[in-house]
Amino acid sequence: MLQEQSKIIFDENLSRAVKTALEGCNTPAGQIFLLCDEGSNSLCAPLLSDIPELATAKKIVIKAGDDNKNIETVIDVWKFLGENGGTRRSLLINLGGGMVTDLGGFVANTFKRGISFINIPTTLLSMVDAAVGGKTGINFNQLKNEIGVINPARSVIINSSFLNSLDKQNLLSGYAEMIKHGLLTDDKALNELLSFDILNSKPSEMAELIKSSIQVKERIVEQDPTEKGLRKALNLGHTIGHAFESWSHTRKTPILHGYAVAWGMVAELYLSFRKVGFPQSKLTAVTEYIKTNYGAFQVLCKEYDNLYALMLHDKKNTSADKVNFTLLSDVGQCRIDCTATKDEIIEAIDYYRDFFGI
Repeated sequence: MLQEQSKIIFDENLSRAVKTALEGCNTPAGQIFLLCDEGSNSLCAPLLSDIPELATAKKIVIKAGDDNKNIETVIDVWKFLGENGGTRRSLLINLGGGMVTDLGGFVANTFKRGISFINIPTTLLSMVDAAVGGKTGINFNQLKNEIGVINPARSVIINSSFLNSLDKQNLLSGYAEMIKHGLLTDDKALNELLSFDILNSKPSEMAELIKSSIQVKERIVEQDPTEKGLRKALNLGHTIGHAFESWSHTRKTPILHGYAVAWGMVAELYLSFRKVGFPQSKLTAVTEYIKTNYGAFQVLCKEYDNLYALMLHDKKNTSADKVNFTLLSDVGQCRIDCTATKDEIIEAIDYYRDFFGI
């Protein structure tokens, strides 16, 4: 059931978009399942209530929060599918943020060896990142997305009306991934993102920026769907960022994924400056933007060993004793499969702490 790439449907008419997504699915009556978490069920599912094609969909509601993106929740969804007549011809529609599309995609790819699924992302982060590109998975053993498969949704519906329910923090969380896409593109794209007033703009005014950001990821994934080479560019900011995120959960003070990536980008752009010549002026511009808009994650010197240990377990590493990074020699000029020593990584985190006044 492996597909090359999802069909991305950009349509502000939700009913029409769902109808388009369902075309060609040939799903038997009673075999559509709708997966939500508590948040998307209350805020977003009502927007689908008048769509005739979904009138008989069987709804599965799971607990919200990344802490619930685990094997226990997967088992609960498998059980629901099995106990409610799920077959290999079933269709799972994932309505929610990245937690729902990650977990729902993993469920769909493993239930009865694989059923079709459609993603309807409801957060900015899931629109520009999690729901697109085929990566699915769950957290395991205190590590982010440790277990999963790469196999894309049949379709992904992008509708900016869902963003009306997002708070400031979740908007910024998604915007961090858009800034990453800008860094991977060119100076014009990056500068447009850094100058856009995201917190005082209507979601509809973001539609073209969102579309452009998704297309950056699509182009990369199309060339390297299983992350053998170029797709590793999308890991910019994620090695240190995932360590921050995982450590925040260990400390019982969880941070949003996009915030972790934003702070991770600061440290990894510093590594880029030190190791491959990323321009200092651009490092400062991005760091200033992130400091102003994202605040700071409190990292203490005594936590460095714990953070480094998490990086050593990062799934992107190619050996057990080296930490793999994606670095930039300039905006749009990516260097994949770079490594850094523990001392260099600590220096990068020191830069982050010094700049942010920690």
